[in-house]
Amino acid sequence: MGNIKFGTDGWRARVGEDYTFPNVRRVSQAFADYLKAHNLADKGVVVGYDQRYQSEYFAEAAAEVMAGNGISVWLTDHNTPTPVISYSAVERETGGAVNITASHNPPVDNGFKVRDPYGGAIAPEGLEEIESYIPESTDAVKRLAIGEAEEKSLVRRWDPDPAYIDHISKLVDLEKLRNAGLKILVEPMWGNGSGWIPRLLGGGNNTIWEIHGGRNPIFPEMQRPEPIRPNIDVALKRTVELGADVLVIFDGDADRMGIGDENGEYIDQLRAYALLAYYLLEVRGERGPIIKTISTTSMLNRLGEIYDVPVYETGVGFKYVAPKFQETNALIGGEESGGYAFRGNVPERDGILGNLYFLDFMVQTGKSPSQLVQTLFDKLGQSYYYDRIDTRFPSQKRPEAKARLNKIKPDTLAGVPVKDVITVDGYKYDLGDKGFMLIRFSGTEPIIRVYGEVTDQDLLAPLLQSGLELAGLA
Repeated sequence: MGNIKFGTDGWRARVGEDYTFPNVRRVSQAFADYLKAHNLADKGVVVGYDQRYQSEYFAEAAAEVMAGNGISVWLTDHNTPTPVISYSAVERETGGAVNITASHNPPVDNGFKVRDPYGGAIAPEGLEEIESYIPESTDAVKRLAIGEAEEKSLVRRWDPDPAYIDHISKLVDLEKLRNAGLKILVEPMWGNGSGWIPRLLGGGNNTIWEIHGGRNPIFPEMQRPEPIRPNIDVALKRTVELGADVLVIFDGDADRMGIGDENGEYIDQLRAYALLAYYLLEVRGERGPIIKTISTTSMLNRLGEIYDVPVYETGVGFKYVAPKFQETNALIGGEESGGYAFRGNVPERDGILGNLYFLDFMVQTGKSPSQLVQTLFDKLGQSYYYDRIDTRFPSQKRPEAKARLNKIKPDTLAGVPVKDVITVDGYKYDLGDKGFMLIRFSGTEPIIRVYGEVTDQDLLAPLLQSGLELAGLA
């Protein structure tokens, strides 16, 4: 029935090929066995889903298996953002959560995310344990039909939104934001973020527009629900046409975010992360460690120096970020993909709270998004430029590519001396004050990524080109 492997954030596969009802049931049985092994089964589990094809039925399939194992299920009664599902694990005091979503993947995919009792991503060793429990066939899967499970109250459908809204209203002043007089364009990318900003910030004197709302599993006008260009080009253009003050963006399951400025320019995810950290440190006056993955911005290291807070670097994925975030009681944790976690919330990405914090940053300072970027650069003493190139790359070719990268030790890249090569997760070439270049294989798709961040904009293109050449892609 196929060998199922968990990647950076759970299991994702193509619907109808590997992502089938039998395989979802196999993975659900594995998670049920994991909960039992860790004495968490008696606490129950939250199950939610996104707006992809058949997601609600895959969620019911997962709930049936949990119920068949005697595990009570809180099944969301509508498509629900990942951060709401993560918070619900804490609010319901369950042993964990399952979310049927493929996040930002192409429309042909779906996925299976698992969360711990704190709402955070399960650490790598936990994911390996879950994998080890996946039965070879559905013969070993215990299952109770959804109707019978509901009759026995082993599956209960409920609305998780009110508790989450009450929670975030303690972290950010929603009433103040409702009456900020902002003109906001929202891009939920046909996903679970649809309707949330109008719901939270409507009713005052803001003007709020939303495009690509509702459900459409083929994601028209974008390649995939990932909050980066070119997927957001339509929204950036619309920002200018409407005269909006800001564009706020969600990915498909709303755990990631993005920002477009008043000029229709994308504020990339590295700048967005640095801006949110700056907001917490400078505007809110908070202090605490910063957790960053190896692929995200060096601006955070500079902020750490300025505000005298520690900065910890991890591998890519919240399965690495979340444990470190909890261990250090971090102020903020995040990754290059646009997912950020915040103290006082669950140790998980939250695109809703992240976008609200950015809007509050604008209101508190009275500055536009482009002005905030310049204020950040003034504080850091220099500007930063970032880009990423993704290339389809078959998984079977990875060993050959890794052998090539292990062998090549460049002294310079694009004419800049290489200070160090870090191989925590991929191949990161440290260029000192000039920036870095990273070559890494995606943990969720058959893709190889080349990342670059520099302080000299003219260096960015040749640096990325050198990364493609190192990887044998150019």
